[in-house]
Amino acid sequence: MAQQATPVRRARLGRAIGPEPTAVSGVVLLLPGGDEVSHRKPATLLATSYVRSLGRRLVRAGRGEGIAAHVVHYRFRGWNGSAANQASDALWAADEVVRRYGDVPVCLAGVDMGGRAALHAAGHEAVNSVLAVAPWLPEEDVAASPEPVKQLGGRQVLIVHGTNDERTDPELSFRLAARAKKANRDVCRFEVHADGHGLHQYRDEVLALAEDFVMGVLFGRVFSRPVADAFAAPPPLGLRMPLAAGFGKSLRR
Repeated sequence: MAQQATPVRRARLGRAIGPEPTAVSGVVLLLPGGDEVSHRKPATLLATSYVRSLGRRLVRAGRGEGIAAHVVHYRFRGWNGSAANQASDALWAADEVVRRYGDVPVCLAGVDMGGRAALHAAGHEAVNSVLAVAPWLPEEDVAASPEPVKQLGGRQVLIVHGTNDERTDPELSFRLAARAKKANRDVCRFEVHADGHGLHQYRDEVLALAEDFVMGVLFGRVFSRPVADAFAAPPPLGLRMPLAAGFGKSLRR
């Protein structure tokens, strides 16, 4: 009996979250978390729950402007060293957006390992912005090249991280932001004090911050005062901006 070939796994875009607008003018690609090393297929529902809730929030906020939000389903659960599988899948997804929607701005919004993928894939010509929530970054090693930041040039970048995160070191995201800020003033970072990796304690505030940022970078809405101040402040102030309890409740609608 002839041996059957192993099917090649391919990344794919999930169905658009919410009602897809008739005319799309901006796209959010939602990049879930993952593992450092794994060639297993991602556990879809569990892995995408956070980014789906983020996507629903953004679609409600941007429906009038023509937003489309898609979860990126990776080929593999892991980053897998130099293969950087999840970053490659994010780049593929940006290509797919161009194929489907044409010349529209794209925001890469990633959580955990998806945050790392978003930062890596920012150099795609369609991408104008990156939102990285509690990004997983490798420990710094003098024998290895540091995480790249050159691809962030010309993009608006917001990182948000809990100070009590025990899975992904918030100090590493601060150091990456500091390096990126030297070449790109449009980088800011918020700290969620006393919150952990899942950012459960200040979930509403984090989602409101994400909405404020994404509506600004995709559709030109005026940033709230805290976000505008974070972009304008010199380091380290704009890279250690505290996310205030209740953020979003008093913002303009």
